[in-house]
Amino acid sequence: MTAHTDTELMISRAAQELQNGDTVLVGVGVPNLACNLAKQMHAPNLQMIYESGTIDSNPSKLPLSIGDPVLATNARSIVPMDVGFRRYLQAGRIDVGFLGGAQIDRHGNINSTVIGEYDDPKVRLPGSGGACEIASNTERTIITTPHSRRRFPEEVDFVTSPGYVGGRENREELGLRGGPEIVITDKAVMKFDAAGEMYVDSIHPGVSRADVQEATGWEIEFGSNVGETRVPTEDEIQLVRTELDPDGVYTGNSE
Repeated sequence: MTAHTDTELMISRAAQELQNGDTVLVGVGVPNLACNLAKQMHAPNLQMIYESGTIDSNPSKLPLSIGDPVLATNARSIVPMDVGFRRYLQAGRIDVGFLGGAQIDRHGNINSTVIGEYDDPKVRLPGSGGACEIASNTERTIITTPHSRRRFPEEVDFVTSPGYVGGRENREELGLRGGPEIVITDKAVMKFDAAGEMYVDSIHPGVSRADVQEATGWEIEFGSNVGETRVPTEDEIQLVRTELDPDGVYTGNSE
C-alpha cells in the first residue's frame, strides 16, 4: 500500500462527504481536489460551482485560483459573480460549501478577519470574501484545516462566518440555512452534536486522543464510538498524484 500524506487523507475524507447529484461551491486547494476526486470516484453527477461564476465546471487540470481560465472550459455556463451568489447561493440552490479559516471554535464559528481585538488586532486577516455567505446559505458546510491549539480556540476572536453561533437554536433564530456538518483536520474528524457543539468522531491512524486534545483549545468531547479514519485507497492516491495534482502543489507529492 502506498503511503499517504496528511493532506491526501483530508482530501479523501472530504470527498466521502460528497454525494452524487450534490451541488457544491468549490474553493481551490483541498476542496477542489476533494470535489474532483469525488466526481471521478463515486459522484459523476456532482455539480461544481466556483465563486468566479462558472457553473457545473469540469476543469481539465488543477486550477490555481477561482479565476483560472481552465474552469471555464467545459462548464455548463458562466455567469457574473454577483449572479452566482444571488441566483444560486443566496437562493438556496447549493447543497455543500467548503470553508477554512484562521480560527474555528467549539460551535463551528470561523474567524478569518482579525486575531485579537477588532479595533487593535495583533493580526489583520483577509476577511470574509464569500465565506460568510457560504456559511449562511448552503445546506451543509465542510470545514478543512490543519489542527492546532492556535486554530482551535474555545471561542473565536471574531465571527466572520457563523457556525452554530452559541448553539443550534441561535442559528435558527438568525434564520440561517444548514450549518457546519463536519470538520476534517490532519489529526481527526469532528462532527456536531444536537446542541451544536463539536465532538471527535474519528481519529487518524497514528494519532492519539491525547494528540487531538493537546491541539484543541478546550476540553473537546469524544464520541461514544470513536473509530479510526479510513485511509485513502490506492486508486485515490494515484488519481490525486497523477491527474489531479501531479506537481504536488497542494499535496507535496509529485510523480
